[in-house]
Amino acid sequence: MARTKTTSNPLPNVDYKALYPWASVDLLAETSTLTSSKDVRKHREEETNPEGSVFWRESDAYVSVRPCAKGEPVCADHRASVGEPFFFLYATIFKRIKLRLSLMGFEQALLTEINVAPAQLHPNSWAFVRAFVILCNHLEHTPSVDVFLHFFEEKSPGKKLWVSFNWVTGRVLLTLFQQSYKGFKGKFFKVCYNAHDPTLLDGFPLYWVEKLKFKKPRGLEELTPPDHFIGNCV
Repeated sequence: MARTKTTSNPLPNVDYKALYPWASVDLLAETSTLTSSKDVRKHREEETNPEGSVFWRESDAYVSVRPCAKGEPVCADHRASVGEPFFFLYATIFKRIKLRLSLMGFEQALLTEINVAPAQLHPNSWAFVRAFVILCNHLEHTPSVDVFLHFFEEKSPGKKLWVSFNWVTGRVLLTLFQQSYKGFKGKFFKVCYNAHDPTLLDGFPLYWVEKLKFKKPRGLEELTPPDHFIGNCV
């Protein structure tokens, strides 16, 4: 298994508040404790996936997952580092939800449609996304953003940091969690470009988005004929 190199330190004396004046104090304070190569290796060692892939769909050697720099907030972008593109993702999404890179076309399209970065979506809502994909695969249908947004709608974070999904009233597709994901705060990795997959960082927002795009849930009349069928039968 390929060894993970420690990420480069951010620019010296970075004034994050000046770089991101729109970010709240709480958002700037949301930094990762996973700041060494040892943290990445430990995460791999704690996984029991028989295929040996913790981050990548086939082999972790094909993706560059790195520790974060100390004090680097989750809303940071390439301006606060060496200029190299990346995105953050919480460790629990790899460990408990079993998300694997690279992101599927559906996952990319959904993030783009709602205009949020991967780390900006609450783990509970990532679980809804994964469950929806599994359900569609079971039904032998291609996951559709329009169908997902027929059953789920975005919830304004309010005073919280993360965007969440709620089911649309009268359109319950998946049952509620018995308990919410906890303990994920302050534990995220940095996913960087890797030559093995030049499209790894393409097709979705990489960095925390200031202005969110909240849209009304999709009605059945807005779905294409194949999606309309899924919306009625799921």
